[in-house]
Amino acid sequence: MKLTEEQINRYSRHILLKEVGGKGQLKLINGRVLVIGAGGLGSPIALYLAAAGIGTIGIADADRVDLSNLQRQIIHSTPDVGKAKVLSAKEKMLAINPELNVVTYETWVCAENIQSMIADYDFVIDGTDNFAAKFLINDACVLGRKPYSHGGILQFDGQTFTVSPGESPCYRCIFPEPPPKDVIPTCSRAGVIGVLPGIIGTLQATEAIKFLLGTGDLLHGRLLTYNALRMRFREVPIRKSPKCPICGDNPTITELKDELDALTVCDLGH
Repeated sequence: MKLTEEQINRYSRHILLKEVGGKGQLKLINGRVLVIGAGGLGSPIALYLAAAGIGTIGIADADRVDLSNLQRQIIHSTPDVGKAKVLSAKEKMLAINPELNVVTYETWVCAENIQSMIADYDFVIDGTDNFAAKFLINDACVLGRKPYSHGGILQFDGQTFTVSPGESPCYRCIFPEPPPKDVIPTCSRAGVIGVLPGIIGTLQATEAIKFLLGTGDLLHGRLLTYNALRMRFREVPIRKSPKCPICGDNPTITELKDELDALTVCDLGH
């Protein structure tokens, strides 16, 4: 497979980079990334993956665009209010890059469907806004040995790290189990500054691109946090836990289940 003249022109700034070049751009074109959540985090992730030329991008979300989303969910616009988020997102992605294959999943992820959903992809990105979904994504990716990027945002704080099963700590190495329901509020209850998901989501998209290229250092064993008020990033070392219930020495989680009644608390839209 060779790049067409149009592709060479479209991706010229990538091709100029020695870490990418023509061969690297072909890796991106042949790459497959699944984005779970088409809201605050999913918006910049999907837009930048589309612009980068990731050939197949899956996007999963059962929600519809609401007026309150538009303060931060930049992939949607006012005429999209009431439209399925995955369809709104697909329209914008194809407007940027018509040669993409955008696969939509207008459904909440749950224990019953997530394994089949992630099976077709090289890399998964968590753009969700509740612990039930985050633990489920982690468990599915660890059991399915799929690398993925975790992202979380609330008010003025964000965090992200990357999990490569068998190589790096997973989400449960840090948080063995979800907190009690309603102890930590979601963005819909506590608020979030509109630009924050753009910062964290862009970092997550970068991790996916680096993974497909096979270049650079992924956020393995490093929790990157960001506070918008202080304008500070902080890197916190994390280690694999031998007591981790899914990737530790004696795992107790061997099959998927929906934490905290995930089917009713799912709110992927931020």
